[in-house]
Amino acid sequence: MLVDFNTLPEESRVWIYQCNRSFTEDEIKKIEEKLAIFVENWTVHGSDLKAGFKIVYRRFIILAVDQNTNSASGCSIDASVHFIQQLEKEYNVDLMDKMNVSYKQGEFIAYKPLTDFRKMAKDKAVSKNTIVFNNLVTNIAEFNENWEVPASESWHSRFLN
Repeated sequence: MLVDFNTLPEESRVWIYQCNRSFTEDEIKKIEEKLAIFVENWTVHGSDLKAGFKIVYRRFIILAVDQNTNSASGCSIDASVHFIQQLEKEYNVDLMDKMNVSYKQGEFIAYKPLTDFRKMAKDKAVSKNTIVFNNLVTNIAEFNENWEVPASESWHSRFLN
């Protein structure tokens, strides 16, 4: 059951998929249509999941499920991963690699392999104040409070001196 992402309760579970490039406006429109169809039909053991999505900064796909209605389980999570993998193939993008880091560089979103980010931290090209995207958040409350944070307040801090 598709609902507006912004109406989901704060304890709703989230999954964040970061893209290795920005989507075009045309791609976003098509991906939103595909997401709407997927989420509308997303179920767990035959029961609807109350879920929503949004695309942020033309680069992040965020899926959320209201765990109070029905909780996503193995099969339903697998279905969402399969859907994301289909998007990867169709748009020739990387959405699943968790070994990459996205961070703000002025008004732009930069995307680097973790090894490059680690080197940039060592070379002081990024600092504890660099805004990073903590894609490890697990619910909407954490997403709202701790997704876009200074590197010093995220798991990225281990690379900073």
